[in-house]
Amino acid sequence: MNVILIASDLLLGAGMLFVLTGAAGLYRLPEFFTRTHAASITDSAGAGLVLLGLLLRVEDLATGLRLLLILLFLMFTSPTASQALARSALDDGLRPLVRLGKRPR
Repeated sequence: MNVILIASDLLLGAGMLFVLTGAAGLYRLPEFFTRTHAASITDSAGAGLVLLGLLLRVEDLATGLRLLLILLFLMFTSPTASQALARSALDDGLRPLVRLGKRPR
């Protein structure tokens, strides 16, 4: 087997795992801020690993450059959007869920 194809398969599998974990987090987590965190991980880690795996399989330079630009754009915009969304929710008065026995910071 080719080492590049194995590395690509591993990256695609890891990306798929992050996407599935993030989707489960969106479904199972109890409140807005933890769900925002799950969505952020899905965007950054999951999609990033999938794009890296696809980048290893590409055959022409133009497609590889497009994938790299998508990856760079995603890495800059996704965390910024998640932080802005959480900050605007805090500014609107939404507070994180506090469990009994734990003090808020």
